[in-house]
Amino acid sequence: MTDVAITRIEDVGDQTVAFELETPTDFEAFPGQFVLVRATIDDNEETGYYTISSPNITETFEITVAVSPDGTLGPWLAQRSVGDEITVDGPFGDVQYSGESDAIVIAGGPGIGPAVGIAERAISTGHDVTIVYGGVTPPHAQRLTALEEAGAVVVISADVQTAVRDLEFSGAKTFVFGFEEFVEQAKNALSEASPNTGDVEIENFGPE
Repeated sequence: MTDVAITRIEDVGDQTVAFELETPTDFEAFPGQFVLVRATIDDNEETGYYTISSPNITETFEITVAVSPDGTLGPWLAQRSVGDEITVDGPFGDVQYSGESDAIVIAGGPGIGPAVGIAERAISTGHDVTIVYGGVTPPHAQRLTALEEAGAVVVISADVQTAVRDLEFSGAKTFVFGFEEFVEQAKNALSEASPNTGDVEIENFGPE
């Protein structure tokens, strides 16, 4: 576990906040992996896993946090200020993207965080990338617009099955990020979409 300083806080959507954090010593990670955040709130230890949403990890890295009013850790994080320290551990997870191929990312809810990190990494390494967001108003709208301007394909649709059916998977590494119900929808859509989807890397955030 390491205490790191918050270097930037940004509201990036409805009840969604991005935190840029100091990178701990000897911390090596890729977009798609996640960190564990710990905090003591009202004498109780609270923990949460948050996926990395920056394309690279240099002096800083970013996580995207869904701030549910019914939650504990999310609202506590949203009350922090730049310069405050939080405790992180990790990175964890085998789902990661290092820029080795074209990429397709299917994301729901806070899954848009790792989606934009992977997409920016893909663009920076000369690869094609497609993001499918299952919903209407995704967080990180400004980054999605910039990605489209840089050549990424961005599909925003409540009908994930139709959106996935129209994708070209050949040669691309495919990722799914989201809460359990969305992940099941995406898996069903992928199973019906094409025999050429190849290996699909899935990060299930659990029940919403």
